[in-house]
Amino acid sequence: MTAPEGLLVPPGHGRTVRTPAQHVTFKVTGAHSRAASSFEVVVPPGFDVGAHVHTRSEELFYILEGELDVLAFEPRVRTPDGWQHWESPSGGRVARAVPGTVIVVPPGCPHAFANPTSEPAKMFFQASPPPDHERYFEELLQILARGGTPDHAAVEELRTRYDIEQLTPLRQRAAGRERP
Repeated sequence: MTAPEGLLVPPGHGRTVRTPAQHVTFKVTGAHSRAASSFEVVVPPGFDVGAHVHTRSEELFYILEGELDVLAFEPRVRTPDGWQHWESPSGGRVARAVPGTVIVVPPGCPHAFANPTSEPAKMFFQASPPPDHERYFEELLQILARGGTPDHAAVEELRTRYDIEQLTPLRQRAAGRERP
């Protein structure tokens, strides 16, 4: 019996899905791992993924470059907008994640990230179980590639299909303001 071989993905390799502003590089997919899918994600300035919850998925984020505002807790009150001002029952607040920061999000935990800076941020992102996030990212980037204000109905329908409860809207800003 032959021993299984591992997978080595050098820098700059993997399958990349792009829009004009962002891109996701698939590093490890469900074809290679039963445990998790892994991605390198570039988050453009002004992008806000919106607060959301996964029923089944567990996620891990590791900030490689830039800065992101991150949320990973159940707030005292889930307001329909402005997750950046949410507070946990223990007094926790949204944090500024810098390179080297790790965020682990268990199933059922509300979470979000946004790039409030004028520079792109890059993170290593891992989602378990695979391959749901692989298909989700491909479809989400197709919606965002249309440009302008994201189609909120299309994003909500996509997230519903992938067992994601949308708590606040996904936003994409240009030059410090939301696109019309």
